[in-house]
Amino acid sequence: MTIANQNIIDLVTEKVRPVIESPYELVDVEYEKMGSDYILSILVDKEGGITVEDTTVLTEVISPLLDTITPDPFPDQYMLEVSSPGLERPLKTAESLKKAIGSYVNVSLYKAIDKVKIFQGDLVSFDGETLTITYLDKTRQKTVDIPYQSVAKARLAVKL
Repeated sequence: MTIANQNIIDLVTEKVRPVIESPYELVDVEYEKMGSDYILSILVDKEGGITVEDTTVLTEVISPLLDTITPDPFPDQYMLEVSSPGLERPLKTAESLKKAIGSYVNVSLYKAIDKVKIFQGDLVSFDGETLTITYLDKTRQKTVDIPYQSVAKARLAVKL
């Protein structure tokens, strides 16, 4: 991701976070080029999941807000997409990781632990410093403690 894109994400997050109120939760903001189009995705969730009506209401609140960001941070036209984060929602904050305790997760690391950079298993605990995951290594159940600062990406995962 470019620094310019990260700046756009930061500006948009700062602008929309205050208006996404309970029962909604801002999960993530993404700004990416897909084909020849730029897409600004605002991922929102709520207990029981997001409906099409929810995304319509939120789009009507968020869209005019984006026009008030000055100077305009968007170098090109973009499409606004307000949607659910889906089953494999990103876990971007310590708070979201704490809420995910007991869930099946996928965690990618900056630096390998025992030659492994991606762990997928049950998040047993997270105390703000260390994630503890139980996972299957071939046929053996194992547990790994992962320092929070080593986590590059984390998301919920679907167990097949």
